[in-house]
Amino acid sequence: MAEQAQYEELVRQFSAFGAVKREMGRILPPECSGGSATVLTLLGRYGDMRMSRLAELLAVDMSVTSRHVAHVAGRGWIERLPDPTDKRSRILRLTPAGHDQIGELSRRTTELLTHRLADWSDEEVGQLARLMGRLRDSFDAQRTTQHTTHHTTQHT
Repeated sequence: MAEQAQYEELVRQFSAFGAVKREMGRILPPECSGGSATVLTLLGRYGDMRMSRLAELLAVDMSVTSRHVAHVAGRGWIERLPDPTDKRSRILRLTPAGHDQIGELSRRTTELLTHRLADWSDEEVGQLARLMGRLRDSFDAQRTTQHTTHHTTQHT
């Protein structure tokens, strides 16, 4: 296990990472907020899904998810289809325009990262990607465990 000082340094780095996220947000097209970009990215990665699943992946409540979905649907980037297994629910699906928007977002972020990390080796970029993926997986696993525990205790 890492020492306390290492965790404290991680906290400082996470705080500083806010500047990186803000710069990445500034390159987004004006009509596509960070939340909208995340919705599109998740639908691109995981495919069609219910709004409840999207809220879970975003780790936000349904009201925030609904606002993001309304924004991307209003721009024609997703469609909300009836769920064949539950008529009260909707399935979210990317439209061709949504796929195009994801392509544009990918192009812009790749261009920024290519420029900012120009002095990094391929190995360093790969190592960062692996470690960030592992970090995300650790948080996802914890959130899933908490969600399952919370859901189970509410229904027992």
